[in-house]
Amino acid sequence: MAYVIGLPCVDIKDRSCIDECPVDCIYEGRRALYIHPEECVDCGACEPVCPVDAIYFADDLPEEWGDDHAASNADFFAALGSPGGGSAAGPQDHDSPLVSALPKKVSA
Repeated sequence: MAYVIGLPCVDIKDRSCIDECPVDCIYEGRRALYIHPEECVDCGACEPVCPVDAIYFADDLPEEWGDDHAASNADFFAALGSPGGGSAAGPQDHDSPLVSALPKKVSA
């Protein structure tokens, strides 16, 4: 199991976690950030720096997010594969189907 970036990240993308990740396994989508489940080494360095509490170990995702959110992180990589680092891949012009279907957050 790997860490997962959940719903609070959608339309926020703070990126603090990217700076903290020692293995560069966090990728940027159009509306959210995603942790590559095969590249994550489960170190947990990303979790405490997230200002919106969006990062959890996959088995500890809040129930109110539903069971689909861990799969959503993996779905993001279906077409992308495993390029070996988020910084080299750069921002992607897609999101997982779950994130794409969410209504956009309106800023106050």
